Amino acid sequence: MILGVLIVYFLKREKKEPPSNPFGRSLLNVSYQSLLQATGGFSRDSLLGVGSYGSVYKGTLEEKLVAIKVLNLSQRGALKSFMAECEALRNIRHRNLAKVLTACSGVDLQGNDFKALVYEYMPNGSLHDWLHPQLDKDLTRGELRYLNLVQRLNIAIDIACAVEYLHLQSGTPIIHCDLKPSNVLLDDEFVGHVGDFGLARFLCKATDSFSKHQTSSSLVRGTIGYTAPEYGTGSEPSTLGDVYSFGILLLEMFTGKRPTGAMFKDGFGLRSFVQNSLPDRLSDIADPKLLNERETGTEPSTNGLQHYSSIGNHKYEKCLVKVLRVGVACAADSAKERMSIAEAVNELKSNRDALLRNANYGDEM
Repeated sequence: MILGVLIVYFLKREKKEPPSNPFGRSLLNVSYQSLLQATGGFSRDSLLGVGSYGSVYKGTLEEKLVAIKVLNLSQRGALKSFMAECEALRNIRHRNLAKVLTACSGVDLQGNDFKALVYEYMPNGSLHDWLHPQLDKDLTRGELRYLNLVQRLNIAIDIACAVEYLHLQSGTPIIHCDLKPSNVLLDDEFVGHVGDFGLARFLCKATDSFSKHQTSSSLVRGTIGYTAPEYGTGSEPSTLGDVYSFGILLLEMFTGKRPTGAMFKDGFGLRSFVQNSLPDRLSDIADPKLLNERETGTEPSTNGLQHYSSIGNHKYEKCLVKVLRVGVACAADSAKERMSIAEAVNELKSNRDALLRNANYGDEM
């Protein structure tokens, strides 16, 4: 029943209700024609990316940049994904969640059903693009993409805070089910925003210590490398599954290695790779870019300048080890052995505070 009235909620709010987005009331009934014009006819030049259930375009509505997610309704599961994302986003508000501005449900020029979500535009793209930059694209942009230690730590905290909010502070707990770098978007100040709720699930009420983490939904289809191992044996979606995904994401952020890399096979994964080397062989597992920053006290910069870091090597290495240990604890194979997301938030914040105490870290202070 809730899903049945969802589009009405987005597109036909009562007139007495004040607008909840910066574009005003006119955008609440955004049409297919408006989105067609905003994206230059959904042109290739406007295309930001393609996902499992649709494509995302950059557009301009009322002189404001927006990101428009257009669902490919011919793809099985796309409509369900659209409804799940709307339902998840309609009542949640947090600085570290992607903000949906409105939804569009109509028909295209051929008379086919058309559905889209309109989001605030994130000018710095996805975390994935910064962790794994493509040299040819970066050279075309005339920039060198790089996130220093403090930026990565701040973004990790942003993600953890978003997950904590979804699990513990949003009323009915929401399970994201697809945490990964490409679903983390960065604004102009490199604040992280978790997006793409197309696989989100709502937590059912339960009383026992384990089932209270679970939903009654059907099998999860997450992303290989980030999906909790228990999902492969038929377990239901859970908050602890999100914690696992966050742990893998955290390890990827500070090692620079994808969990699906060719080196990871036959039961040897990213978590084992990190765990087996801590704490004495940090140089074997940390992102080489971060190690270079530690050794030289400088970081690459897109404007040709360098920011000096007065953080000593010991302090720097101690921070990296602690962050990686949080990732290892969150990504434990056994769900019951995983660190809680609240504890992960506290550990990461404490680690950042210790790192920056009495240090001069460029513009990050």
